[in-house]
Amino acid sequence: MLAVSLATSAATTELNGDGRRQSVRERFDLNDDKQVDVGDVNLLLDYILDPSAFNDEPQVESKTYTVNGVTFKMVAVAGGTFTMGATSEQGSDAYNNENKAHQVTLSDYWIGETEVTEALWTAVMGSNPSYYNKGDIYPVEYVSWDDCQTFISKLNSLTGETFRLPTEAEWEFAARGGTKSEGYKYSGSNTIGDVAWYTVNAYDVGSSSPNYGKHPVATKAANELGLYDMSGNVWEWCQDRYGSYSGAAQTDPTGPTTGSSRVSRGGSWIDGAELCVVSIRRHDSPSYRYGRLGLRLAR
Repeated sequence: MLAVSLATSAATTELNGDGRRQSVRERFDLNDDKQVDVGDVNLLLDYILDPSAFNDEPQVESKTYTVNGVTFKMVAVAGGTFTMGATSEQGSDAYNNENKAHQVTLSDYWIGETEVTEALWTAVMGSNPSYYNKGDIYPVEYVSWDDCQTFISKLNSLTGETFRLPTEAEWEFAARGGTKSEGYKYSGSNTIGDVAWYTVNAYDVGSSSPNYGKHPVATKAANELGLYDMSGNVWEWCQDRYGSYSGAAQTDPTGPTTGSSRVSRGGSWIDGAELCVVSIRRHDSPSYRYGRLGLRLAR
């Protein structure tokens, strides 16, 4: 859509940058298809009616909350249909538990712009459980799935809202960029270093490096929905019990009804690139705590 804004701007001048008079096609071929036709007219009308739809920056709806002096933001995710599981973007990095790829349709929901921070957890719970206690703007970790349920219950009491963990399908849809998805391997890019803290830039550097370990949230690029750190930094608990994919199409799935373990997603600062792809899955006991395992809210 960038071509539209450039072309409509060019149409207001008579000369190209080199001083050569523009042809009709150069001035009015808004969709760059080498001809001026009804498609260009429709595109121009769309632009006139809603110029914001042609901005390069993603347009997202968000809501900010404040709890005991700590703010956090939730981002609206428009529902849609996507292929969940190991797809062509993952290629040889896909693990068996990411198969079978299947179609999932989701309703609208909200998801945290960032992972829950040490500051927010402390504001709600009164203490910081993190194994790597590094500061307010770092993601909280060393929290079990059970701990997360207690945190969310207290957060809901404080806010009057209905926060929860995202379902596994909601998590993956958001990580892929929702309806704005560009089909990236990692959340927001095919170049992992642009969007993720992972082993190469956060662990292999050695513990004496200031760049070692988890990092402040939102210090890498966001994905198409304006969400940060869905690849790398810390793993994120999901609501679902763990189970194998059936391959059948689903609508608003919530995972198996039985099972002893819960799903987490996204990879962490200690993991390699293959563990930070958008379809990656792991699972642990709901009582399990780990220094690279945190959470992101949904609603």
